[in-house]
Amino acid sequence: MRAAVVREFGGPEAVRIAEVAVPEPGTRQVRIKVAAAAVNPVDAGVRAGVFGGAGKTLGLGWDVAGTVDAVGEPTAWRAGDPVVALVPGLAEPLGAHAEYVVVAADAVAAAPASVDAVHAATLPLNGLTAVQALDLLDLAPGASLLVTGAAGAVGGFAVQLAAHRGIEVVGHAREGDEEAVRALGAARFTAGAVEPRSVDAVLDAAVLGAPALESVRDGGAFVAVRDGVLPRAERGVRTENVWVRADGARLAELVRLVDEGVLTLRVAESFALEDAAKAHARLAGGGLRGRLVLVP
Repeated sequence: MRAAVVREFGGPEAVRIAEVAVPEPGTRQVRIKVAAAAVNPVDAGVRAGVFGGAGKTLGLGWDVAGTVDAVGEPTAWRAGDPVVALVPGLAEPLGAHAEYVVVAADAVAAAPASVDAVHAATLPLNGLTAVQALDLLDLAPGASLLVTGAAGAVGGFAVQLAAHRGIEVVGHAREGDEEAVRALGAARFTAGAVEPRSVDAVLDAAVLGAPALESVRDGGAFVAVRDGVLPRAERGVRTENVWVRADGARLAELVRLVDEGVLTLRVAESFALEDAAKAHARLAGGGLRGRLVLVP
């Protein structure tokens, strides 16, 4: 089968299409025939060597939408089931940017019925990151939350999920994104500094760090979405990173919210798998509102 891989670190040109063996599912695993797979900043990090792995062939792709092709018993999934899943891209030699991918059965959820596979492929990584970050913040309805990077993929899901929980969201993004951020459910919008100690918590999707922490009240909470990037804790503010993990049951909840119209799935552009390097170049160009998606 064909797969997008990295054998030497570098820019978008380091992404190669290779012929590799079709993976076989083991016990409690499923093989998915990939219909679509999103391209995320973490893929650019793998390509650039941020996570190590020199001298190895590294697969790319954390998000997958497709159909179950084969199963390793015991599992309730059956061939032909339309599904979505989070693929642990840093733990496997082959990721979702391929014609087939194998994942743990408990990482899988039935695909949304209301959208196509290209849109469905944008949900797992960013949706799970957002909901797991909100779980860490543990805010009650009526609490106030600053979401930085509110127009981006993780930030956009966080705005929608928090608003759905009855949380008052302050969306932080560029001036030109105000209409889009408010449409996602933000009660307030800002493109500049936020008043110090004015919100109960921050979900820092834009990795602003210390300036965003200043907006949290004493004893509030701060969660960053990039591993290991945390400002120094102060004033009793609890600070944590969200370490996204595969969770098929939680992903199924997000799928339900998609089908209920609570969550919007945004696609900026789709590319053929053969054009994975072009997709990486487009990602590097920035300014995207929605995910890039590869289609085998």
